[in-house]
Amino acid sequence: MAFITFDKAKLNHNYAFLDDMFKSHGIKWSIVSKLLCGNRDYVKILCDTGIDEICDARISNLELVKKINPNIQTVYIKPPAKRSIKSIVKYADVSFNTQIETIKWLSEEAGKQNKTHKIVIMLEMGDLREGVMGDDLMDFYESVFKLPNIEVVSFGTNLNCLHGVMPSHDKLIQLSLYKQLVEVKFNRKIPWVTGGTSVVIPLIFNQQLPRGINHFRIGETLYNGINLFSMETIKGMHDDVIMLYAEVIELIEKPKVPIGDMDANPSGEIFEINEEDYGKTSYRAILDLGLLDISPEFLMPEHEGIEITGASSDMLVLDLGDNSRYKVGDLVPFKIKYMGALALMNSDYIEKKVV
Repeated sequence: MAFITFDKAKLNHNYAFLDDMFKSHGIKWSIVSKLLCGNRDYVKILCDTGIDEICDARISNLELVKKINPNIQTVYIKPPAKRSIKSIVKYADVSFNTQIETIKWLSEEAGKQNKTHKIVIMLEMGDLREGVMGDDLMDFYESVFKLPNIEVVSFGTNLNCLHGVMPSHDKLIQLSLYKQLVEVKFNRKIPWVTGGTSVVIPLIFNQQLPRGINHFRIGETLYNGINLFSMETIKGMHDDVIMLYAEVIELIEKPKVPIGDMDANPSGEIFEINEEDYGKTSYRAILDLGLLDISPEFLMPEHEGIEITGASSDMLVLDLGDNSRYKVGDLVPFKIKYMGALALMNSDYIEKKVV
């Protein structure tokens, strides 16, 4: 069975790097745990870092956080579904919201549970995922401020999550100005502007982050140490907190060019032949995982000289060239891009280990 490893020491190193950086800029931050898909051992490592706020898009994962450490503030980071309102109020101290109807349901349920439920109002800033339109903001807030058992604690936005719209100084200044307008109009203090995610970190490095952005929610950069502008590893961070290991189950020298009439494979792919490969051979390795577990585009072989040729549902095929490294039964290590790690974490067929 293929397996992934979660390196506790490297995770803690990356956490300390980010914590020092945010503190030096007067920024509060929280960890996004959704990548871990509720794996108790991995979530426990997050809870033990010293973080005081964890975000997730699955309520069962926030319930797990509360069981491990009830003192950690939990944040539900997508607009709540009506049928989940009771559980969200029970296990999430805070939720992201964009619909007045939903906030009314939260208000009613918070009253039943004798709680004050905190909310973040998400604004649409161009990426066209969740968010209230700016023209509707004042009327929206006027309605929200009338509701009991609800406390507005932050403005927020998401960028680069759907259409790839990148954050900029101007967009984040605009987000900060919305906050100031609401505070002046309604004479309310809103403490946080959670405009920061992993993709916004480079703006800190480039001294382009507006002062009004005082809260970040970090997942990908914590686990992968990546600068999402340059797509390079941030100096001083680890890019291999999470690693994949897959076993070689076949290793045979074969022709580089398929033999026979060709059409689309079961995935709908049609392969083009490189005429220069006719008559050539190479060592082809088959590994014990496939498309059911992860798309090959998210895999980055740790060793040089490996080409991912393709994958079927349960097998991944590598071209090893003249193969001076591997034999049947060996493990091939891979670094994993964020969306690929998410798929592996969610697979029951992949073993999860702590280093």
